[in-house]
Amino acid sequence: MLLILAQSMPYRSAPYGYHYIDKHSGGGQARYEIHLEQATVVRQIFEWVGRERLTINQVCRRLQQAGIPTQTGKQAWDRTTVWGMLKNPAYKGMAAFGKTALGQMRPRLRPGRGHCSQPRRPYSTYPVAKEEWISIPVPALVDEALFESVQQQLSENRRRVRQSQRGAKYLLQGLVVCKQCGYSYYGKPVSHKVAKGKTRDYAYYRCIGTDAYRFGGQRICSNTQLRTDLLEVVVWKEVRALLENPQRLEQEYHRRQQEPTNAKQLNLANLEAQISKLRQGMGRLIDSYAEGLIDKGEFEPRLTRLKQRVVVLEAQAKQVSEEMTLHTQLHLIITRLHEFTARVKNGLDSVDWATQRELIRTLVKQVEIEQGQVNIVFRVGPNPSTPDPGKDFLQHCKGRDRPPNGAIELCTPA
Repeated sequence: MLLILAQSMPYRSAPYGYHYIDKHSGGGQARYEIHLEQATVVRQIFEWVGRERLTINQVCRRLQQAGIPTQTGKQAWDRTTVWGMLKNPAYKGMAAFGKTALGQMRPRLRPGRGHCSQPRRPYSTYPVAKEEWISIPVPALVDEALFESVQQQLSENRRRVRQSQRGAKYLLQGLVVCKQCGYSYYGKPVSHKVAKGKTRDYAYYRCIGTDAYRFGGQRICSNTQLRTDLLEVVVWKEVRALLENPQRLEQEYHRRQQEPTNAKQLNLANLEAQISKLRQGMGRLIDSYAEGLIDKGEFEPRLTRLKQRVVVLEAQAKQVSEEMTLHTQLHLIITRLHEFTARVKNGLDSVDWATQRELIRTLVKQVEIEQGQVNIVFRVGPNPSTPDPGKDFLQHCKGRDRPPNGAIELCTPA
């Protein structure tokens, strides 16, 4: 169910290939004007895809080889940028607004890079039917026939990609993150050239930040890649140890149940109300300064104090939200506790690959990699019955045989 229609004001900004002329400079009406140099690039991109049938990756490589900068001045073109240009109806003479809407937040396996588990604005963006778009005529850069040819080619490319996809290939897919740069790891098979004709039954988990082509030819991370078979054995061993003692999960759940959840929700509502009042106060203070009711010497200290108070309250609200999220996640785990127990009794040695993956994704929040060392972060906290949490801490499980620095260490061949 869509909640809020995304408000996109016409002519608020211009896509690549156009200049934006505001209503003050344009004689009372905002409009787009063609940017001749960028328009040439746009037409070339449509020609490459619509007539030469190039893929978006090939287009990005050609643009980078030609030294053509993006709209923000970058030398490396992102695939999503080119895809958005090829799908933009403004280039055929009809700009569209209101193409997306805000709705209920989609479930996520883990937070994105640099984001917290409980976002400040818990919603997701959804596409809106073309019939509901707001269309406004603008100068066309390509004819409609070429635009439709490009759309057909994009559909054909999408079908080919889907035919080559075979679902999940790696046990820890979507869970492995780089502790050094924050980007995720992905599975990369061993190429025939590197394997030197030998058959390899394993691949590597590799950090996105180590791929130079993604960042304009310069890698941003030096973290090592890990063999999939070695890392998956380590993670499954830790998950299995937790499953073989499901009482630990139940004890943790009962401990959190005793915490005043309703009080937390009330506290969160109060914090959000205080933040809203402070922001309103900041707005009134700015209006008073703009109208000359208070001078600069009085305005700046008061505004600084309000901002500092907002930062403190937002940090408190974030902490409460994350605690409530963890409580909800643990509740979902406990509802399947009996199923976990049954599987343990039936023997974890006989579970298939799909069941292993399901159990890992349910219990593990993420797997952090830092220079060959592995830190498994579970979705549950410390064992309340353990007197020494340093020896049995589920939130950051370090493995059984720990090296001096306290993390699992994997030695993988180059």
